[in-house]
Amino acid sequence: MKSMLLAAGLGERLRPITDKIPKPLVKIAGKPLIEHHLERLKTAGFNEVVINISHLGDMIKQHLGDGSRFDLHIEYSREETPLETAGGIINALPLLGEKPFLVINADIWCEHKLSFANLSLDKLAHLVLVENPAHNADGDFTYEFGKIYNRGKNRLTFSGIGIYDPKLFNDFAAEKRALAPILRGAIDEE
Repeated sequence: MKSMLLAAGLGERLRPITDKIPKPLVKIAGKPLIEHHLERLKTAGFNEVVINISHLGDMIKQHLGDGSRFDLHIEYSREETPLETAGGIINALPLLGEKPFLVINADIWCEHKLSFANLSLDKLAHLVLVENPAHNADGDFTYEFGKIYNRGKNRLTFSGIGIYDPKLFNDFAAEKRALAPILRGAIDEE
C-alpha cells in the first residue's frame, strides 16, 4: 500500500513562523514533524510515499529529497496553489495508483502508536476518529456498530488519518476542494 502526506497547506495558524518555513518542517521533539511521519511509515512497512507540496514546497523537497535517507521512495505532487485536502489527493492520484492508499495530514501529531499496516479497507474509506479536542467539541462524525454516520450522538473527531479507495474520488476534478463534503456524501450514500 502506498501512503500520502498532505503537506501543501499555508500553515496560517502558525504564522509568522510559517511565513519562512512550511509547517511540516517545524521541529517537534527535536526534528521536523514530517520526519516523525516518515519514520513511522517505514516502521509500519510502507516504502512508497507521495507528498503534496505548494507553499514553500521546495524547502520540503530539498530537505527530504528522494527519501533514500529514510529508506523510502518519495514522489512529490506539486500544486501551484494549495488545492485543499481532497483537491490535493485527487491531483496526486496518478502517483498513488489504483489500490487503496493511506493519507496522513503532515501537520498533525499523533502520540499513540497507531499501526498503519493494520488499518483495513472493505469500503471506500476507513477514517481514524479520536476523542473530541476542545477546539472541536461537537466532533465530526458519529461512530456506531462499525459504521460512521453524519448525525447522531457519541460524536468523534476525524484525526486527519484515513485509508481511501481511489474510486471515492472518481466523480471529482483536481481543483480546490475540501475532503469533508466528499466523505459526508459517501456516508449518506452508504
